[in-house]
Amino acid sequence: MTENHLHEKKNIITEKGIHTDFRNQMTYGEYLQLDTLLSSQKRLSGHHDEMLFIIIHQVSELWMKLILHELHAATRAIQNDDVSSAFKMLARVSKIQSQIVQSWDVLSTLTPAEYLEFRDELGQSSGFQSYQHRLIEFALGFKSNHILKIYEKDQVLYEQLKEAYQAPSLYDVCIQALAKAGFAINPDLLKRDYTDPYKADPTVEQAWAAVYRDVKTYWDLYELAEKLVDLEDWMQQWRFRHMKTVERIIGHKIGTGGSSGVGYLKKVLDHRLFPELWDVRTKL
Repeated sequence: MTENHLHEKKNIITEKGIHTDFRNQMTYGEYLQLDTLLSSQKRLSGHHDEMLFIIIHQVSELWMKLILHELHAATRAIQNDDVSSAFKMLARVSKIQSQIVQSWDVLSTLTPAEYLEFRDELGQSSGFQSYQHRLIEFALGFKSNHILKIYEKDQVLYEQLKEAYQAPSLYDVCIQALAKAGFAINPDLLKRDYTDPYKADPTVEQAWAAVYRDVKTYWDLYELAEKLVDLEDWMQQWRFRHMKTVERIIGHKIGTGGSSGVGYLKKVLDHRLFPELWDVRTKL
């Protein structure tokens, strides 16, 4: 033990305010339910690197849970004409996205040979089936009906996804906010079927252009637009790192869930969530 460690240990021991008797008090581990959390890594192969694979995906799911928590709150705030309250929530989502993007760097330390040692144990399970990722896509307006079939096994989960599939996305309520601010938005957009994929509309582009040209008048909407651009930027970075990590580990093999793997991930890269906010940059 080094001198610094001894000094640190002495300081802890002599710190009079530190609680040491938890016989009738809740501990840190109990609050976080660490017994449950840290016993949830069940390797099926016993291979050393399967632990990395499990933890990376579990941590990503925890981050996604927080993303959904923030996205839903931000959507409600905008619907309630409290746009400014949504800024902190959306900024937090972007920071979370940056953490998930960096997780691919850790997973990419898994080599093809190492992954092959336990890949067969996954069966047909795949990250493609992540229901929280689907909920995030639905919340951001990327909706696909055939995806719902994956979740019919669990009726409760299926109903949750179906409700999210039919609900207005974050961008839908932002467009409604533009209309409330007095912009002439295509009325069909304000009462559209939210299960239909969103397509760029010239009235929305004109509204965002007006916002960017008069930032002082439309400061809240301008800030909202930039938060949306941040979200999509990070989403695209996540998609790209996902695709390159998969390509690095399995090449162009079919995914365990039956998807085309890298081919599917490359196609998704072309999808835009908030098209007018990108188009307007060229025309300003």
